[in-house]
Amino acid sequence: MTETTTGANKAKTAKHSASPFGMPDYGIPKLGMPKFDPPKIEMPEAFRDMAEKGVAQARVNYEKIQSAAEGATDLLNSAYTTAARGTADYNRKVIEIAATNAHAALDYAYELLGVKSPSEFIELSTAHTRKQFEAMAAQTKELTELAQKVTTEIASNEWRHGDTKESRKVA
Repeated sequence: MTETTTGANKAKTAKHSASPFGMPDYGIPKLGMPKFDPPKIEMPEAFRDMAEKGVAQARVNYEKIQSAAEGATDLLNSAYTTAARGTADYNRKVIEIAATNAHAALDYAYELLGVKSPSEFIELSTAHTRKQFEAMAAQTKELTELAQKVTTEIASNEWRHGDTKESRKVA
């Protein structure tokens, strides 16, 4: 008896499961999406001309924008290259100054080992301090000049908001 009831249920399910998801449709009619074709109207010549002019203007504007973007990229690349080179020179100078100061400190320490009296210590310390202040002033001046040189190179050669030598030429 169980087999007959199961067979009858399968037949009912097969009859109603026309849905692709296995859901019964219960006799509801299938409505498809209506298809709309665009109207087959001839566009007036004025509209066509206006559209062609718009496309042509868009192409011209795109080319101008692309050219300006490429110019700006070249400018930035050149400016960053100059800045990187200047930064490397500045760092080399700082390392050179650090080495000079380290040698001066070691020389001072070596000279302190030979001091025999407090007056000799004060004289040596005063001379070393004066020499270090003079060296620090000269080193600061060198670093300032180097930083100004790099900044001037960037500002005068490349970075004038697109005011390059080519843009100043008269056509």
